Amino acid sequence: MKKTVIFTTVLVETSPQALPLGAACVASAVGHSPLLKDKVNVKLLDFSREEEKYRGEDAYLNITNEILSCDTKQPVALEKQPFEKLPVAVCFSVYMWNRQVLTQVAKELKKRNSQIICIAGGPEATANPMSMTGFDFAVCGAGEIAVPELLAKLLDSENPDLKKTPCVQGVYVPSENDLTQAQQALVRALPPSPENAVSPYLDSMIDVAKYGGALWELARGCPFKCAYCYESKGEKKIQYFPLERLEKELDLFREKKIAQVFVLDPTYNANKERALEMLKLIKKKTPNTFYYFEARAEFIDKPLARAFASIPCCLQIGLQSADENVLQKVHRTLNKKLFVKNIGYLNETGAIFGFDLIFALPTDTFAGFCNSIDFALSLYPNNLELFCLSVLPGTALAETAEALGLKWQKEPPYQVIDNATFPASDIEKARNLSRAVNIFYTQGRAVPWFLSALKPLKMKPSAFFKEFEKFLREKHFSSAGSSAAIAENGAVPDELDIGTIEALQKDFVAKLYKQKHLEKLTNLALDLIAFHGALSRCTADGTESTLTLHYHADDLMSEYATDFRFFAENAKVMKCRVKVFASKYGADYKIL
Repeated sequence: MKKTVIFTTVLVETSPQALPLGAACVASAVGHSPLLKDKVNVKLLDFSREEEKYRGEDAYLNITNEILSCDTKQPVALEKQPFEKLPVAVCFSVYMWNRQVLTQVAKELKKRNSQIICIAGGPEATANPMSMTGFDFAVCGAGEIAVPELLAKLLDSENPDLKKTPCVQGVYVPSENDLTQAQQALVRALPPSPENAVSPYLDSMIDVAKYGGALWELARGCPFKCAYCYESKGEKKIQYFPLERLEKELDLFREKKIAQVFVLDPTYNANKERALEMLKLIKKKTPNTFYYFEARAEFIDKPLARAFASIPCCLQIGLQSADENVLQKVHRTLNKKLFVKNIGYLNETGAIFGFDLIFALPTDTFAGFCNSIDFALSLYPNNLELFCLSVLPGTALAETAEALGLKWQKEPPYQVIDNATFPASDIEKARNLSRAVNIFYTQGRAVPWFLSALKPLKMKPSAFFKEFEKFLREKHFSSAGSSAAIAENGAVPDELDIGTIEALQKDFVAKLYKQKHLEKLTNLALDLIAFHGALSRCTADGTESTLTLHYHADDLMSEYATDFRFFAENAKVMKCRVKVFASKYGADYKIL
């Protein structure tokens, strides 16, 4: 009689980015392992925190009950389920956002029946396997080889000793007593070769339609050693999955009509020839699917920029800081001249890209962070993602953070709370400034007009956003028609609906223009905000709208509108009604 092995995790949300790929890869490996042939049935269960029952106080009980009833589909009473119908093992994919609840689930399972084997894997287990108390075993590193070996040894024994570490590389029995010693001599599980890894998409372990898209691995490993990243202790060489497998997965994406794919590779373009080859294959097989890539700017050239621009996609580029000395402290490099040159290729071809920046890095300052914002926005990114530095367990940074003057949360999300050069008060200022940038620029889709509107003000972007952050706190607006509003305590929400953001953009820009005696440019700024906002909404979701503008729409779309003073002096003011609509070529407009 086959025994059930369950793989489970708790997701931040139900989306392609949160798809349980790690758990699915190991589940597929167990299901296809010759060591476990005809011995186990494998099930993948995931629970999304978007559902109240999986994020409240009783979340662990609800998850436990569903795990125990996955075969019978009936509610399970405490201590009532026969062991033959219980899963023999439950394997947990543990991340910083779900560690607490999954630990509670493991303890509840053991409480109900101590014979259920609870195995922890994922980033939290890899970082510190001995700290995973509440689980019988913890797997450090990739689980595709270690977990089948572990299960085979346990199932071959009539009474496995769950307090004894089996002879499987990378598998530990958590114990707080041995924590320090284990960290010093940590050995990771053997990684699988890409040629032998089973695709959880092709064997139907994951139904991509459930998540609205896919999280896709083309390779594993990273050649870089960024100290704050989990990859700093991972494989330093890149191993690529066979093209035959990737082509079959693309065929599946096309068959399922997948709308978006997030490519998981930490540096998609580390090998430019391979990157070009894959982009051609993507264009051929899934021309209507939108892709998200993580890339390094120093490896972008004209042919690669053109290839990215030839498919629906967006690149996210980890700038992290514009200060080369700061980056050296976390084992990153930056050649500003080369960076600007290669980003120029993306702008020339019309490729969509965004930047990541991190605040509270060792030796950085609030002023330095502001300079990084100014540098980043001078290059016209489509979005700017701003994060507080986290000292993740198991990374190279975790070993040197104290010596670098960092203090951080010892529990998830492990964010820096104080820094010798970036004190707690400045971290809070950076967090507020980041929120202002996110609302006005990224959520507000301001890239087409932002720098043009900023030029007459003679302000740096960071100074502009400092003023906008103050404006947000001073501004009182109703929640009517808005998905969020400023709280009674003055806190600004992280997200607002696009209608509210556009109104804030107009009010704030008009206020600044009045302060700087630039009233004659205000109507142009308001027209551009409204017109580009309508076009971006139409591009995003097909929303149609009709606008009344102060200037002719064709003039607003011309290159002359990038120079506000020249435009105001030479363009004719004329009332213009324009309809924005979706066409087969994308967002379009016509004069009414």
